[in-house]
Amino acid sequence: MPIDELLAECEERRQRRSGPGGQHRNKVETAVILTHKPTGVLAEANERRSQQQNREVAIQRLRVRLAVEHRDPPADAASQLWQSRTRGGKLAINPEHADYPALLAEALDHIAAADWDEAAAATKLGVTRTQLIKLLRLEPAAFAILNRQRADRDRAPLK
Repeated sequence: MPIDELLAECEERRQRRSGPGGQHRNKVETAVILTHKPTGVLAEANERRSQQQNREVAIQRLRVRLAVEHRDPPADAASQLWQSRTRGGKLAINPEHADYPALLAEALDHIAAADWDEAAAATKLGVTRTQLIKLLRLEPAAFAILNRQRADRDRAPLK
């Protein structure tokens, strides 16, 4: 979802927070808190002195949290975005990149649709199982969900 559409579904609050940043941080409301109204998912950033920088960080955190916590039925094949990020069974993405939340959501959607069989999902997505697991390891909450689902199916956790 484009960021402007996502923000249209969010409530944005600003607050003061204590911590590093000296006098400037304590004079203005630099903390940004975003709440996605349809799902209730919340993301906050307050570690920077700039409200705009905190807003950008909060948006990225919200997108990642939505990717981890919200499942949609996947398309039959990998998306154009996914295909543009894969070469020879390898997936190239940095967790700070704007595309990361969408790729993480797509991976989790495909794994969930495959009854949490990451190998089957990897095959459908055109990457190796190892590459898919590496993607999930970049976000500890996503990796924890995979291991929780594996445990529910009497499968050993991944390390």
